[in-house]
This record gives sequence, C-alpha cells and structure tokens, in this order.
Amino acid sequence: MTPFPSLIDLPSQLRQPVVRDLAWTLLSPPLLAQSPWPQRHPLRASNWSRQPDALADWLLSLDADSQALQQWLSQHSVRRLGLYYERLWQFALHAAPGITVLAANLPIRQQGHTLGELDMLLRDDEGVHHLELAIKLYLGRAQCSGADLRHWLGPGSRDRLDIKLAHMGQHQLPMSAGEQAKHRLAELNICQPQAAMWLAGYLFHPWQQAYAPPQGGNPGNLRGRWLHRADWVYFVTQNPGHWQPLPRPAWLASAQVEQEHLWSGAQFSQWLAALPGDANAQLLVRLIEGPQHQWLEAERAFLVNDRWPTQPAD
Repeated sequence: MTPFPSLIDLPSQLRQPVVRDLAWTLLSPPLLAQSPWPQRHPLRASNWSRQPDALADWLLSLDADSQALQQWLSQHSVRRLGLYYERLWQFALHAAPGITVLAANLPIRQQGHTLGELDMLLRDDEGVHHLELAIKLYLGRAQCSGADLRHWLGPGSRDRLDIKLAHMGQHQLPMSAGEQAKHRLAELNICQPQAAMWLAGYLFHPWQQAYAPPQGGNPGNLRGRWLHRADWVYFVTQNPGHWQPLPRPAWLASAQVEQEHLWSGAQFSQWLAALPGDANAQLLVRLIEGPQHQWLEAERAFLVNDRWPTQPAD
C-alpha cells in the first residue's frame, strides 16, 4: 500500500523525534485498503519510489542535521496534529526528486466566502494531482463488530470514520473540479487535476473484545487498544509493564523515550490520581528497554473516561 515496503524498519533507526515523525508520515500504511474514492500515496511517482535507498539516505541525513526541517516547521503553528502532519508532507514533497509542488493549502472562495482549501497540488510523471491528506486515530465502539465504518469514533467521540470519508470524498476531493476552483487553478496553469486522498493513522479496538477491521480496512494498518478508566487496574494486571502517557504532539511515530525521561511507577500513579474523572482520552504507551539507554514503544492504548463515548450510537 506504500511504495516503500523495504524501509518499514527505518524509523526505529532515527534518533530525532521530528525526523521519526517525518519518516512515519512517509512510510506508514493507510487506514483503508479500499475506499469509494481514489487513494494515492503522494510519493508514488517520485524518483524515491524507484530508489528507496535514496529516500533512506535523505532521512538519515536529516537525522544527523534537522535544522532545515525544524526551520520549516517553525514558520507556521503546528499545534494541531493534522496541521503538523500536513507540514511534514509539504516538506518532503518540496524535497522529493521528480515532484513539483504547485500549491499547498490553496483556498477556494466564492464571493468572499471560503469554501475550503485544497491540501496539495503537485505535478509528477503521472500528471497533475490534487491530494487531500489526513491523519486520524479511531476507537472501535464496544459491543459492535467493527466492520461498519460508523463504529469507529475519534478520541473525543465526535469524529467518525464514515463521516470523515464522506467529507473527503463528497466535499474535499470534488472541490478542485468545481466551477469556483477553475479560475484559481487557471492562474497556476492547472487544468483538471486528478483528485485522490491519503488517510493514515491508527485503529484502536476494545481491549476485551474480538474486533473486525472496518469495511475496506487495510490488514496492515497500525493498531492499539482502548479501555475505560474503571478497567485500568484489571487491565494492567493482565498487561503488566512500564506504562506512561504520550503527549499529543508525539502521537505519530512509535515512541522512543530516553532513560532520564522515563516515568517511575509513583509518578504514573500520581498522574493517574490527579486525572479528572471527565478527562479527555489519554494515549498511553507500554515501553520496553532497548539499546543505548532508550525505552521503545511496545504497544499503545487509549484510556478514556467512564462515560465514553459521549455521542449516542447512530
């Protein structure tokens, strides 16, 4: 599902978190293998897709000196995970041999009203493309099969996989073919771009329940589990190990924690006791000791409040 199956282990070799996130962005699999709308990896027709070792060398060089990437990210606020993900893609696509970035986050307006933005417009050997990019983490609703796209909710329970796909397919992708976009695209010498999406992320299933992937799901997608706060004590007796929360900006690549940043058991207990009963979903990672005084992510799990989900079943 990606052009780079030979590089699957590369992110674990990278030391700088921001470069690991960049590698994760480029190499992670999509949530779905099939969807009603076209999916396209943004680097599919790049020279890197034909020479994966060149991409590996580029990432390794950034890991040695990430100043250019850090400077790129500092130009805009990237506090939201989705914006951070888009900025990582933009940085890579500007650098990718065989790809010309024509525009990013191009607003489409009608009579002064913004209808939306086109995430990415680029040209490669296969033509001109309009790409919509998204990173999502979804939790499968308990007591459901998981096969129905409606059963997959965002950590806040307001977002839903079927709604996100419908928005991408019925609103975002057709925008570049609409009348309102034609004049704006003509200014960039773009005519009839091919529209496609790329949706990456993680799927989390209820921890005590066998769960099917969503319809059209990618068998190789990235996964985790989720549990209610009331189940934590029993969960951790069944799943012992070194658990600690993962801050939202670190939700992309598999975690690597230096020894000095490792939480003690007492620190975790104090954090958990201070966590409000109605707190937002918290992403936890179980860490195992690795080489060179590092602790590596073995699995991840969402801890949600006992009233989750707050939205009624559809």
